[in-house]
Order: sequence, then structure tokens, then C-alpha cells
Amino acid sequence: MKKLNSLILEQKEDAKHGETFFPVQKYITTLSSQYPVLTTHWHEEAEFTLITKGCGTYRIDLAEYSIEPEDLIFVPPLLLHSASILEDQPLLSETYVFHMNFLGGNSTDICSTRYLLPLTRHEILVPSVIKPKHPAYLSLRKIFSQLSSLYSGDIPGHELALKSLFLQAVFLLLQYQETEPSKHDSTALYSEKLKTVLDYMEAHYMDSITVSDLAGLCYFSEYHFMRFFKKHMNMTCMEYLNNLRLEKAVELLEEDNVSILEVSLSVGFHNLSYFHRAFKKKYHMTPGEFHTDIFNQKT
Repeated sequence: MKKLNSLILEQKEDAKHGETFFPVQKYITTLSSQYPVLTTHWHEEAEFTLITKGCGTYRIDLAEYSIEPEDLIFVPPLLLHSASILEDQPLLSETYVFHMNFLGGNSTDICSTRYLLPLTRHEILVPSVIKPKHPAYLSLRKIFSQLSSLYSGDIPGHELALKSLFLQAVFLLLQYQETEPSKHDSTALYSEKLKTVLDYMEAHYMDSITVSDLAGLCYFSEYHFMRFFKKHMNMTCMEYLNNLRLEKAVELLEEDNVSILEVSLSVGFHNLSYFHRAFKKKYHMTPGEFHTDIFNQKT
């Protein structure tokens, strides 16, 4: 049985999705009042998602979409995307993250050069949100159900079947591609600037980072940068940084022999009391309680 994961903490740009020879990973994600946002991120893999419960908002490459139960979502590789709940309604989803190389994206045949590589490079644009009234919806929904039933790996050759299903999904989406990219140059520029900032924060979260540092990466004034970041991330840059640090702290606290003070300093919190307050606000328990809970689960 494959391990199921949540996108909330794990789906970062540098996360490993699946295995080297089988780069496919299934995620079951729940957004709620406790975890209301799947923060903006991107990665080399594509995503195929079914909304199983609740309504909310998806942002894909800075465009905003309202989503409802049974909506399908396709996110090509390297596109910024995020999700958030609507009011206090929980939002549940099932997602398959897969690398285009699994489909032959690193080959030199016509399928790769004419379709898979252009899709990865965003030279071909396909629908991002496929609602039940879309002409391809029923076929894509059937494919998704087959992915879900085959992913457990109980059937010999299930990897072949999964590969075939992903290719069928891409084929169907290609029938509704946009021949002329509709994205404005400014959108592409802002997307790249945001990626640069998020990349920098991922690499330097343990250091002292100021608004001035981040604004300089975009060649924006601090005022313009703060408005830009809040608009596209639904939170301030410092809120995002603290959230990132807390997620890194969780990873460290899952280790057996760790000091709470060491964890706090390692992730960039130099005030232990503030680290405790921020951690408890986000996870509804102290770092010590979290570490004890993890240790008890292991034993």
C-alpha cells in the first residue's frame, strides 16, 4: 500500500514526489480553519486533482478560480499555485503529482518534442480547472477514478496502467489547448519575481531576512513589494516566512534527540518565547508537546 501524504506541509519546490523510477505520489489534503491555506508553491511535477468536498479558491499562475466539489484541476509543471478555503468550510482533495519524465518527457520521440516538452515549457496552455459541464469532464473523471483504484499497487503492471491513464488525461486536455497564449508579459514577469522571492526564502529562512532584502530581489520599493506579495500570497511576507520556519521546525521536531532551543534557533526564531507562541497558535500545541506526541507514536 502506498503511503498517503498531505500537500499542506510536504509539497514544496524541493520535495521529492514518489520514487526515482516511479515519480508519482498520491496526496490526500484537508484544508480547514486550522490549516486554511495551501501556500503558493511550484515544482517540476504536474498535478491532477479532484475536489472531493467543500468550496474554495485555487490560484494557478496568479489567475484565480472558484472551485466546488467534483471539480478537476490540472497544474502543469513549474506553475505557481495555491489553494484556500471559503469561509470556515473544510476543503478536501485527492491529488496525483507526477513527473513528465514518467510519461516520456525526457525522450526524443514525437510525443515528447511535440506535446510533453511544450506543455512543460508552457508553450502549450491547457485548461486548469475542468468543471462538470466541460466537454472533456466525464472522460477525465473516469480516468481519475481509475487512477485512484490502481494506485494501491495491488495489480501486477499497475505502473503501466497509471502511465497510460496520465497520457490519456494529457491527450484529452490537449484537445482544448489555447493556440495563442493569453498570459500578459506582466503576469509572466510577476510570476518569475514571486518565484525568485520564494526561492530565496526557502534557501535563507534560518537567516535574518528583511522586507528590504526581499524587495531588492524584485527591484521594487518596500511599499510596492509588500502590496505585491500580499496580493498574490494572501498573507504578508513576514507571515509567510514565519509559516515556513514553523513547517521546518516540525520536520526537525520529528527527530528523536532534539532540543527545542536548537530547533528554534535552527529555523530562524531567536526568541524562544515567541517561537512557542507562534508554534502553539499554528498547531494548537507547544513544540514540546508536539515532539512528545511524535515520540509516543514511534514507540
